Amino acid sequence: MRKFLAGLLGMVLCVQTVYGIPVRAADVFEPGERPKAMQDVIRQEDPEQTNRDNSGNLTGLELSAESAVIMEASGGQVLLEKNADEKKPPASVTKVMTLLLIFDALADGTITPDTEVTTSEYAASMGGSQVFLEAGEKQTVDTMIKCIAVASANDACVAMAEKIAGSEPAFVEKMNQRSAGLGMTNTHFVNCNGLDTEGHLTTARDIALMSRELITKYPQIEDYSTIWMENITHTTAKGSSEFGLSNTNKLIRQYEYATGLKTGSTSGAKFCLSATARKDGVNMIAVVMAEPDSKTRIKDAIAMLNYGFGKCSIYQDERALEKIVYAEVKHGMQEKAKGETLEGFRYVDTSGSDLSAVEKEVQIQKQTAPVKKGDQIGEVIYRLNEKTIGSVPVYATEGVGELTFGGAFLKILEEMMV
Repeated sequence: MRKFLAGLLGMVLCVQTVYGIPVRAADVFEPGERPKAMQDVIRQEDPEQTNRDNSGNLTGLELSAESAVIMEASGGQVLLEKNADEKKPPASVTKVMTLLLIFDALADGTITPDTEVTTSEYAASMGGSQVFLEAGEKQTVDTMIKCIAVASANDACVAMAEKIAGSEPAFVEKMNQRSAGLGMTNTHFVNCNGLDTEGHLTTARDIALMSRELITKYPQIEDYSTIWMENITHTTAKGSSEFGLSNTNKLIRQYEYATGLKTGSTSGAKFCLSATARKDGVNMIAVVMAEPDSKTRIKDAIAMLNYGFGKCSIYQDERALEKIVYAEVKHGMQEKAKGETLEGFRYVDTSGSDLSAVEKEVQIQKQTAPVKKGDQIGEVIYRLNEKTIGSVPVYATEGVGELTFGGAFLKILEEMMV
């Protein structure tokens, strides 16, 4: 670098041409070096022995549900299934998609929690489960979400659909577009609340997919789905009155790990449930459809959740980097940029693998100035049995400016004074 700087100074003084800038090797991990992770492996209790037939259906866990799926939420792996792709009416479990679109609208700024929603005559006319909104009644989005997530209110669903999309049919079109984007290939929605309607069908697998999207993208749904009882205030021309919301999902009182999510029952759908739960940081989704009664759907959901948790082991690495790393920087005021990770690594295994075999490798890329603080300069890659299972980005902790003639001159003076 000293030779280069002297040459660059000579160029400034003699107006000569420079064709390249040499770079010195940075202090990085050597190729093939794999630091041992500061890891913690957590294994849940072993589940009961459960077998599958050639189609992947359950043969050891006795379920009354006509179709069912259990999915680990972080990776989306299906651990158990029974007639998972059989189309059936979902009843109010439909509202998982309705809630997903509401949270999408919150995220993009279309609405806020405090936005007022006016109930139309059509919304107020909904039958089935409802909170008895009156035509012209105004409630906030936050209250409407509670009415849907807790009390399964059909009237609140339609009011929100009209607020977001202008009409229920327009909202349902958005529901079908969103479901297609999630790969819900066996789903077709006809309404936003799940009332029995010809052609309104989905599957256990597709319900798991939309439930996973809701709880992973918008974990704040738990603030609503775990409410057991709460009052709202009806304010109409007749005055104000209190109305009590009671959660239709009894699982949250009967299963200590429960976090939600949505029940459903009609004469056509029988009893359905998308159940979510979290244990030791692992999120599980259990879907049952066409159960004979409410108690049985809870019983099956608990059995499935316990099975799912029993299949999981967790690999944790709180320190992805165990020593300082540097990236080479070409044409920079400094020759290297310091890097660090801002997070640890967590992996949920559902296949019974030996997680002590997890290896990690630090890969740092050469950079060209300018490098900004916060730029990604590499990653820590985790592998299990030669398969990549995830990575953690490495970011520059300080900026490196581009080398200029003036900067080169100052660097030469600094080095000459050393």
